[in-house]
Amino acid sequence: MLSHSDALTLEKSQVPFSQPTQSIVLRLATTQAEIHAAQRLRYKTFYQEFGVVPPPHILAEERDHDEYDPHADHLIVIDESIANLDDRIVGTYRLFRRENLPDKFDFFTTREFDISKLKENGGTLLELGRSCVLPEYRTKYVVQKLWQGIAEYVSLHKIDSIFGVASFHEENPATILEHLAYLHHFHPCPENLRPAATPDCASQLIFPDKTSLDVKRIFLELPPLIKGYLRVGSLVGQGAYKDTSLGHIDVCIVLPTQNITSKYAKHFDIKITEKESK
Repeated sequence: MLSHSDALTLEKSQVPFSQPTQSIVLRLATTQAEIHAAQRLRYKTFYQEFGVVPPPHILAEERDHDEYDPHADHLIVIDESIANLDDRIVGTYRLFRRENLPDKFDFFTTREFDISKLKENGGTLLELGRSCVLPEYRTKYVVQKLWQGIAEYVSLHKIDSIFGVASFHEENPATILEHLAYLHHFHPCPENLRPAATPDCASQLIFPDKTSLDVKRIFLELPPLIKGYLRVGSLVGQGAYKDTSLGHIDVCIVLPTQNITSKYAKHFDIKITEKESK
């Protein structure tokens, strides 16, 4: 789920998808070299594509990396028709299970949202983040492959709830007032699981009444990734967080896995290889 804060939009590319689908493979990264290649992809997307100035240590290595990466599983999309490792990883998602986080760590999402209710009541948790796909691969086929991989990972590890943040590429919450109101009125997370933005950049806004919203238009205007999450049954936490480092406004997504497993289990056509012990 989507910015360096875990929320990059996976949009359909305007460029026709010319790569043969049989060359596209999805699995977990198994080597440090593959993880570094995924981090270089993240750098290209988060910083170069969107024109964001990276911190000096990120710029020096041209890799988007942090202290969380060694404790995560990295789902990667590989185009096997490309020989160079740095170029053949064309999509990635970072996956965190609570049992893999060291004692001193909390989930990345806690930098923006209070998820104490989710941690208490959400069962076995999986945090999604650092999602990105190269522009020419942002197709329905590739995004569905990613979701198939996530669904199989959920089944393998008996995950009860998926969560993460998703971004609007806006800096002023007032410009997306209707969109935030739509999420608030039509897709609220249950109180016992509900994350809350800390602070909430939309707390001073007055949302339009539910009945006044043009639901169809507003849904179509949502970022593609948020639409994708809603289509598979995701719910949205309270408020929104302004990520000043990337100029995004983030919402917190929660997906109880019973909403997706029955839909995706019968469509698995891939196998995920567990990463090797380090």
